[in-house]
Amino acid sequence: MSKILVTKPFQAPFAEVSAEIKKAWDASWLTNNGPLLRQLEVQMRDALGANDCAVVGNGTIALQIALRAVEASGEIITTPFSYVATTTSIIWEQATPVFVDIESKTFNIDPAKIEAAITPKTTTILATHVFGVPCDVEAIEAIAKRHDLKVIYDAAHCFGTKYKGQSILNYGDISTLSMHATKLFHSVEGGAVFVNDTEAQKIDAITGEVSPLRFSIDRLRNFGHYGPEKFEGIGINGKNSELHAAVGLVNLRYIDEILADRKRQHEKYDGLLAELALGKPEISENVEWNQSYYPVVFQSQEEALAVLKALEKEQVFARRYFYPALNTLKYIMEPGDTPVAAQVSKSILCLPLYFGLENQQIARICADVVATVQQFRAQN
Repeated sequence: MSKILVTKPFQAPFAEVSAEIKKAWDASWLTNNGPLLRQLEVQMRDALGANDCAVVGNGTIALQIALRAVEASGEIITTPFSYVATTTSIIWEQATPVFVDIESKTFNIDPAKIEAAITPKTTTILATHVFGVPCDVEAIEAIAKRHDLKVIYDAAHCFGTKYKGQSILNYGDISTLSMHATKLFHSVEGGAVFVNDTEAQKIDAITGEVSPLRFSIDRLRNFGHYGPEKFEGIGINGKNSELHAAVGLVNLRYIDEILADRKRQHEKYDGLLAELALGKPEISENVEWNQSYYPVVFQSQEEALAVLKALEKEQVFARRYFYPALNTLKYIMEPGDTPVAAQVSKSILCLPLYFGLENQQIARICADVVATVQQFRAQN
């Protein structure tokens, strides 16, 4: 019996990848803002319809750079339902996460609960577009404007998602993307920062004309460099390499196929699991979702764990994305009250989803899920 993993990295033809890597090898330019990386930034920006794109080493460093760029400090309002990097990035920057519960319909931070969490120490809202499903960006923007707060979106899952016809990455002061190998689009390891700064432009000797916020991003990801012998502010090594950029450039050629394959798999899952009436994120009519994951919420934690165990017995590996709720981590001093996040995090599973997962494999997975749930509900 063959294993079915929760995800596999998309792998383009090796000949195409090696041809791109050879360009960097022949040029003897393997890192430090090389031509392939700059090409990837332009092509990603154009493919996504984004306002900007600065590629960095990974999605976590993208968040840390974003927080530093907007001078986030004090208290940062955030979600308890996300990957752990969302919370640890805040703590790493020596700020305090303030957790607000999520919406039961989208699994995203609930704007109706944000305002009550704001104090004189609040400087920033860091919200996650969970599973690539957009937050209520308009409500969050209105709150931020009323209280003079910065907004950062952890858009790690959002490659290709659109809201009202434009990239979801164009919302907030900054959005960040992960390009880890498990993501819908990847460069093996990588991340990106997208700034949405419409203030006066500043001339950058290295990258040309950029906004003040992008000016800061470029320094922060490269030790504070402004030219070979000039530094401005404190930076870090957040760069990405030409080898990673080469993989990204090739994978970008296949993005339409990847998105279409995700749609096929979602439709297959939807049809085969419809009788169970499992919880799923609701998608607004204004959203073009990239379908980057297939999350389902069961009636209880016990039901979810029964399914997880049954699948593993059949060599099928789902994952509890995202468990535990981040405000329950041992190093969190003020967890807050987030009952929806607590319930969802305990009873959710993400089922296998990756390029090339076959319909017959999805049918095998769904047959096990349906049988297990029906048996569990009959006994309980």
